[in-house]
Amino acid sequence: MRLTFLASLLLSCFTGFASNIASAADVGVVGLFPGKALLVIDGGNPKTYAVGSTIASGIKLVAADDSTATIEIGGKRQVLTIGQTVSRSIPTGAATVTLRADGRGHFSADGQINGGNMHFLVDTGATLIAFSAADATRLGINYKKGSLGYVSTANGTAPAYKVVLNTIKIGDIELNQVEALVQEAGLPFALLGMSFLNRTDMRREGDLMVLTKRY
Repeated sequence: MRLTFLASLLLSCFTGFASNIASAADVGVVGLFPGKALLVIDGGNPKTYAVGSTIASGIKLVAADDSTATIEIGGKRQVLTIGQTVSRSIPTGAATVTLRADGRGHFSADGQINGGNMHFLVDTGATLIAFSAADATRLGINYKKGSLGYVSTANGTAPAYKVVLNTIKIGDIELNQVEALVQEAGLPFALLGMSFLNRTDMRREGDLMVLTKRY
């Protein structure tokens, strides 16, 4: 099956980064409408979300009518009525890694893919982990067995292959069966995208980012 990947993975601007990594632990329902829900996040002011909206990292509103709202947290769905709250829990003793921003405010991390070393630039705007075909070959990944698609680059479109990584490790956080994109051209560095980040709790503390494994 041929997939078309329309979003460019070469993002140099991290505008709005702090809001993208806001860590929501509690979501309460205070109002319901067809296709929308009025939600309170971590005790803040109520805000209206439409079905399909991302409330915070790893949290989405997937359905709503005049009686219930369905919230997806960490891949699991819960149906709530007005007045109910759902919490995103983090396992006791869960693995944690702390990253420090560089002079431009960007976060990077040394890690491993399938046991091989890789340096990543953290990018909340990338749907998937992404890296070059040269890195895939170095790591022994037969990326051409993946689903072929195309991405936009500064030099036009380039072929890319969607694959599943056996393991990816950043510090003490190790995840299995993580989707990634291997790009044949136009990608000078690896991106640590949301296919990894969505499985962590992300917390910004000044020039530090704390990632804690959720599942």
